[in-house]
Amino acid sequence: MEPDFKEKQRKSYNNMQTVYNITMGLLILGIGLMMFFNEKIGLNLAEKFGDPLMINLFGGLCLLYGGFRLYRGIKKDY
Repeated sequence: MEPDFKEKQRKSYNNMQTVYNITMGLLILGIGLMMFFNEKIGLNLAEKFGDPLMINLFGGLCLLYGGFRLYRGIKKDY
């Protein structure tokens, strides 16, 4: 009985971790895309926060990290 419970618990944790990684990956990718296309969607972040280079760097980092989280969620590497 004990090994069966541990196996169910492990599978439940893995499923929850997969959903979490995919959700967070999509959310962070969306933020990265929003940073790159902020002027086209009417946010004008450069006007509010200054340097457009920093906004683009942050957007690039968001795209990289969001892609990593999405990859990790799909691959289920844990």
